[in-house]
Amino acid sequence: MRAAVVTISSSLARGEGEDVSGAELARRCEDAGLEVTRETVADDRESIKLTLARLADEQDVRFVFTTGGTGFTPDDVTPEATRDVLHRDAPGYAETIRQESRNHTPLGILSRGVSGIRGRTLIVNFPGSPKAIGQSWPVVEPTLRHTAETLERG
Repeated sequence: MRAAVVTISSSLARGEGEDVSGAELARRCEDAGLEVTRETVADDRESIKLTLARLADEQDVRFVFTTGGTGFTPDDVTPEATRDVLHRDAPGYAETIRQESRNHTPLGILSRGVSGIRGRTLIVNFPGSPKAIGQSWPVVEPTLRHTAETLERG
């Protein structure tokens, strides 16, 4: 199974800093047996939409996981861009990630991530912190194989 990890950060897209969250999410995917590709995109709604749609429309990408851009600052537009490209909702992923984050910190409630399906690809917004990714991945990972099998039917 193939997954794409997309880090959404204007500074990282400009080459400033190290993509710690994207690396953590990619490592978790690889540990779960997924083949991973990685991209970085600026905090720009149109750029995010184009990247997510392109990756989801590739025949062999079953999962697109984003990190970053789900908070309250004006440039946090990942959820809006994600909604723009989804064909169907799959809110359980975002709800479960938010709940698991909330179990670790009251600030987990601030995450605005969404999740859904485009074609035969699941898109999930993860928080932008490696710690939050580490806390939420264990509730997502056990569902991946069944999710992929279900998406491939048809």
